[in-house]
Amino acid sequence: MSAGRLAAIYRHPVKGFTPEAVDAVTLTEGEGFPADRVYAIENGPSGFDPDAPEHVSKMKFTVLARSAVVSKLQTRFDEASGQFHITDEAGETRAFSLGDAAGRDGLADYLASSFGEAFPGPLKVLEAPGAFRFSDHHLGHVSLLNLASVDAVSQAFGREVEASRFRMNLVFDGLSAWEEDEWAEGDILKLGEAKLRVFKPTVRCKATHASPDGQGYDLDTVPLLHKHFGRDTLGLYAHVAKTGIVRVGDRLERA
Repeated sequence: MSAGRLAAIYRHPVKGFTPEAVDAVTLTEGEGFPADRVYAIENGPSGFDPDAPEHVSKMKFTVLARSAVVSKLQTRFDEASGQFHITDEAGETRAFSLGDAAGRDGLADYLASSFGEAFPGPLKVLEAPGAFRFSDHHLGHVSLLNLASVDAVSQAFGREVEASRFRMNLVFDGLSAWEEDEWAEGDILKLGEAKLRVFKPTVRCKATHASPDGQGYDLDTVPLLHKHFGRDTLGLYAHVAKTGIVRVGDRLERA
């Protein structure tokens, strides 16, 4: 295995909205990524029951796979205060408290007016109970991305493909392109103080067609992956096999 290094850590507090970089995170065995997809904006009744939470298709929420309008808003979540800050295209910033019903209702009303017909709703802010996460895959606890594979995609497509299009948690450099294809389900990887158990490749969707800087759908990522590489996957999911802190700069190696 090549000398992999953790180049970046990202969380996505509200499903579909802006990724947030952090320097370190504590991964807990058997649980999802901290502060990641803890909230989701329901686009019409989804059937989600917080008392008996089960996986719901991402297409029930305000996500990039449904409309690129989501990327026009830049967001930031203050975990300590529960304030969710939104900056619109004009540069105006608003904040909504996700810790109380009034704040969640205010956010839903604001997004309904911002999104218009893209998401007819009614919109509702959902909070994940306990360790539940609004992830795309019901067992995809932590997502990993190899920057060398993204570089290979850029070369094949003839243009820069931003790693941020893929909305992953742990981003690595120092690996060879497509080295992750050699990792089998159940393989254990050591990262910082934690250990990860490889689960499955991440199937890509139309969300990756959206420009990260709010310019709409500007790249046919999935068809191009099929054309150049005969695949619709990029990156992979893993489970946390051993609790521990991971930090940017940590080495990735087989356990």
